[in-house]
Amino acid sequence: MYVVDSTVIVPEHKADDLIAIYQNRSRLVDEAEGFLTFQLLQNDKKPGELTVHMEWEDKKSYLKWVRSEQFKKIHELEKRYPDEELQGIVPVVKKFEVVAT
Repeated sequence: MYVVDSTVIVPEHKADDLIAIYQNRSRLVDEAEGFLTFQLLQNDKKPGELTVHMEWEDKKSYLKWVRSEQFKKIHELEKRYPDEELQGIVPVVKKFEVVAT
């Protein structure tokens, strides 16, 4: 299994706005080959810290997704967030290979 976490930090007063965006996400990734699960996590001590957590069958499936037209489409939409504070978000991405369960 391959896990990808993308963490962003937004002003706390913008956290609910970002959560709403993800609650209404396109769900294109859900149809990707090898995709397993998506979760948006909120740090319980720092509400402005949000992490997109995705699990994939393997690294190959994830790489196929990030090279796809659907991935490009989703990330173009992110550049057009209606709020300038959210447009400037730069995630910290961490990728993991599951080595034991």
